[in-house]
Amino acid sequence: MRKIKLSVALAAIGTIAAAVWARELIDQSGPQMTVAASRLFAALDDSQKAKATFAFDSPERLNWHFIPRPRKGLPLKEMTSAQRALAFGLVQSGVSDSGYSKATTIMSLEQVLKDMEQGKGPTRDPELYFLSFFGEPSTKGKWGWRVEGHHLSLNFVIDEGKVVSATPAFFGSNPAEVRQGPRAGLRVLAELEDRALRLLQALDESQRKEATVEAEAPPEVRAPNTPQPPTAAAVGIAYAKLTDDQKSMLRALIEAYAGDMPDDIASAWLDEIKNAGPESIRFAWMGAPDRSAGHAYRVQGPTFLIEFNNTQNGANHIHSLWRNMLGDFGTPVAAK
Repeated sequence: MRKIKLSVALAAIGTIAAAVWARELIDQSGPQMTVAASRLFAALDDSQKAKATFAFDSPERLNWHFIPRPRKGLPLKEMTSAQRALAFGLVQSGVSDSGYSKATTIMSLEQVLKDMEQGKGPTRDPELYFLSFFGEPSTKGKWGWRVEGHHLSLNFVIDEGKVVSATPAFFGSNPAEVRQGPRAGLRVLAELEDRALRLLQALDESQRKEATVEAEAPPEVRAPNTPQPPTAAAVGIAYAKLTDDQKSMLRALIEAYAGDMPDDIASAWLDEIKNAGPESIRFAWMGAPDRSAGHAYRVQGPTFLIEFNNTQNGANHIHSLWRNMLGDFGTPVAAK
């Protein structure tokens, strides 16, 4: 798959004024999602459709979360093998190859947790991931879909066949590093952790002091299960205060997140950042300067927010997400 680079992203014409960015794109993902969703929808029986489908304006569309909890929607567990294949085809339409690998590996970690916990934790099941439709898939009008379960929440809105929102986009991993058993050494989100650590370590003493906003990492990412991102001002060291090499490292970190989305969505995200001015981006670090103890970081600009947290289970449990500071779920922040 083509590698999207923030440093060479094409500038869009005009001023960004709302979260609905995809109307100005030659969209590819929207038709692909619509076809994949329509195929799955057509393969469901009436009772499955009733479980999987909600009105577009249902409060359930905004009820996202990444913890193990009871969920609405249709789980993989209740699909036939043919339906599951179509469901995974829909998931694949919403992410890049790297994003699909992460999503499916995150699902598979439920079995690792089940083996580790021996029934002492929440229900762990790689098939307890739910597909939900908000409105019926169509090239006309507005509809949305979500795939969600423990440590995965991907949310999309399609309007007139074009993707107009792909946030919040959450990937988590527990364990962050599998340390025993046949999959020992597996780190699903290693790139998101290692790129940030390399940037932190590349800062000089005064830069690191400015970037480090809290000596102890917070226990969680901010504003989970909320329809819009937190609106607090960005903190940390500004992009403009980095050297050219450090700027390249920060761009590479941002690209690692955007690269989990299809090319057109990743391009839209990166174009927004470029148009808003990368000099206003800030990188903030919290907690330990390495993987030995709890740590977290944020990357925030006028159009986006990245949050990463690895504090639970002895700093071996990652939560990471991308949110749209212009508005998640296709709804401008000003209209929330």
